[in-house]
Amino acid sequence: METRQLGQLWPVSSLALGGGGVGQLWGETTRDESIATVRAAIDRGITLLDMAPRYGDGEAEVVVGQAFEGKLPEGVRVTTKHRLGTPPRGEVARNLTESLDESLARMQLDHVDLFFLHSNIIPDDYDASAYTDRPATRWTTYMEEFVPACEKLVASGRIGAWGITGIGIPDCIIQSLEQSIKPAAVQCIANPIDSAGELQYFDGPSRARELISATRKAGAAVLGIRPVQGGALTDTLDRDLPADHGVVRDFNLTAGFRGLAKELGMSAAALAHRYALSMEGVETVVLGCKNREELKDCVDAANAGNLDEETMSKIDDVVRDAIVRR
Repeated sequence: METRQLGQLWPVSSLALGGGGVGQLWGETTRDESIATVRAAIDRGITLLDMAPRYGDGEAEVVVGQAFEGKLPEGVRVTTKHRLGTPPRGEVARNLTESLDESLARMQLDHVDLFFLHSNIIPDDYDASAYTDRPATRWTTYMEEFVPACEKLVASGRIGAWGITGIGIPDCIIQSLEQSIKPAAVQCIANPIDSAGELQYFDGPSRARELISATRKAGAAVLGIRPVQGGALTDTLDRDLPADHGVVRDFNLTAGFRGLAKELGMSAAALAHRYALSMEGVETVVLGCKNREELKDCVDAANAGNLDEETMSKIDDVVRDAIVRR
């Protein structure tokens, strides 16, 4: 598999395996199949595993622990995250450390290579009432407590570097990249319709491509996430969701994309992954595979190479209306 430089960190495979699928968030699977999928990913050349406690309430991290029993194959790197929210002042460092301890125990490791803030950063005076199921981290908490706590974790050797999610209020993400101490990596939306779907809690466009550009300009790593937008850019939805769910809405808007994929002789998921891999500035694309069959489709897509400019333009044309209607 192609290797790409991840910002100023290290070379990694062009695909990373995310924990959403093996954590049983993206449709039905089993722990045994998830373990087999993680092992198969490494065998196929993937060198970055992107985990989090919220992927199945620790299930994805347990899968990694059971797959390798604390002995990761040479060259394989692991991330985890923490959905911090905005705890009372003075509790952030303890909060982060406890979460990291629990993640390391599940994965049977003594450190991770990247540790991400898994909650959106919002201005101090922002109305956070929309964040009903996902706590947000206010700017002062981020700057005055999260950043120093992460720097101490780096100094202690328990994390190699830290980053933030790029699904959030764009101005806050850009502001974080303009600080003297900035994230080493940002997980940026990378799909043809620039959609975070149900995970976007603010009004207005995601500004996904602007955030990728700002991240690269700051010298931070770009991990492309949601390449199939939770399943919206696949041939069929693999789970029952409410009619007003963000994935369902995007699926209903992108029939043209699926038609183009069929015309090009590939699955919609394969086309979406090749699109994300071909986006300017994206250094690795995080997969949400839940089984070996899905993994094979994604790896085959990556090995087929980047899309040419004409095909990228065709995709942009066919989804333009979907972007407007979102």
